[in-house]
Amino acid sequence: MITERYGRWPGILRCLAGFVLACSFSGAWAKTEAALAPALLAQYTRLQPQLQHNAFERPLVLQSAESADGLSGDIYAVVAYPFATVSTAMRSPVHWCEVLMLHLNTKYCRAVTGPNGSAVRVNIGKKTPQPISAAPRVELHYIETTVSPTYFAITLSAKDGPLGTSNYRIHLEAVELPGNESFLHFTYAYDVGVVGRVAMQTYLATLGAGKVGFSQVGKGADSQPVYVAGMRGVVERNTMRYYLAIDSFLASLSKPPAAQTEYRLNAWFDAVERYPRQLHEIERADYLAMKRTEIARLQSPN
Repeated sequence: MITERYGRWPGILRCLAGFVLACSFSGAWAKTEAALAPALLAQYTRLQPQLQHNAFERPLVLQSAESADGLSGDIYAVVAYPFATVSTAMRSPVHWCEVLMLHLNTKYCRAVTGPNGSAVRVNIGKKTPQPISAAPRVELHYIETTVSPTYFAITLSAKDGPLGTSNYRIHLEAVELPGNESFLHFTYAYDVGVVGRVAMQTYLATLGAGKVGFSQVGKGADSQPVYVAGMRGVVERNTMRYYLAIDSFLASLSKPPAAQTEYRLNAWFDAVERYPRQLHEIERADYLAMKRTEIARLQSPN
């Protein structure tokens, strides 16, 4: 996290050294480190009504935005895991690969360390079985932007994303709550250029036709909710899928190591099937078979 206490020029130099995402992603992040945990706790307080009463049947708030430059989704959620557990688990590129592999579109993932620091190499493809060679690769640079005993923030970012996207970014911050719980803020966002918008519109007119997100934008003639569609619907669905992957990974840590992978695969599928209108894509047997194959081939040197 770029902090005000370093002054303007050191902050810029740190951006040039690899913190471009953290500086450009949100002006709200340019705060002193001492203010970050209180700021997230203040958000927790402000969101109490929505956390307690929502359509998700869990303490979770989903927000999304679409601009001329791109899309973003944000989830705020209370999780029943001690902060130390969340911090240790999510501040690991290796663990992030275990999280990302739960998503239907992730075909391969490997944590690497090079001259520019830690990174997560991800192949992102179809929601069905696919050779790694046919799935575009994205290298997400991993940065721990802030770490303290009660708060942390990490960022995964790539200049170029899949399907014509750019400035691809994942951000997670968490703060300690009383009662061995934690409050998480997860962001998934990317910029979309002309090529990306054409690809997205093609998808929305074919395979994505009729799909919706979670935000209610009105009511139909039958008084039933009308949900956001289009590109905001896409980012909301994927933001939720990634968040549920984080939650499923954290839940699996209480299981014996040999049982964790299978547990979180089933936990993730159960979680997404709670929202079939938005997230149902394939049947359990097909998902498990695909993911077992994809996880097995992680041993290859690709």
